[in-house]
Amino acid sequence: MTSATLAPAENAIDTGAQHIRDVIREAIVERRLAPGTKLSENDVGGLFNVSRTVVRAALQALSYEGLVTVEKNRGAFVAYPSVAEAQQIFATRRLIEPGLLREAARHLEKRHIKELRALLAAEERLTNERGQSARRAEIKASGDVHLALAAITGNAILQRFMDELIARSSLVIALYGQSVVSSCGHAEHQQIIDALEKGDVEAACRLMLEHIDHIEADLDLRAKKSGDLKDVLSL
Repeated sequence: MTSATLAPAENAIDTGAQHIRDVIREAIVERRLAPGTKLSENDVGGLFNVSRTVVRAALQALSYEGLVTVEKNRGAFVAYPSVAEAQQIFATRRLIEPGLLREAARHLEKRHIKELRALLAAEERLTNERGQSARRAEIKASGDVHLALAAITGNAILQRFMDELIARSSLVIALYGQSVVSSCGHAEHQQIIDALEKGDVEAACRLMLEHIDHIEADLDLRAKKSGDLKDVLSL
């Protein structure tokens, strides 16, 4: 059998694994899958109607991002970050995000401000809504503001790194967060964008550090109970 014959099957596995990875990742980031949740290859394969090989590839991809832990003879679980890991994640954000803002400021255009304002408007609308679906959307919108700032830099490596940091922050907040409202405050995002628009980059950096401090200050050691795998993946 030639490599050309094998290619379509390989591509199908890649596409299927990517889809599963994206769905599970979104559920983790939106805090619908709690830290420590078991991700059985059989259960996930049954939900998506794919083979264990495809599921294994998806879970392995998530493990590279630090969102899933694969344990020998036990299987895969949504990562359960320790207190030390949580502190390291936010320490890393303090190191990275002020520099990110300075780089974003160098590339900032009116269209970027318009896009950021649209994200803020969406975040504010969701903050005022009630219900589980609105809450999940608000969580995603909050992270999207940070990711949009990374995108303005035009640095693809930085964007991928921030994508992982924001996802892992969501996992930490799911495990240790105390507030019933978003830990990533809309008002603080507004202040950061205002400072950037005025060209006061140092103020924006200071506000970002305060913002990250406030997110971390809202953490404690209580874990939240996970939902059912089938329910949270909405299949």
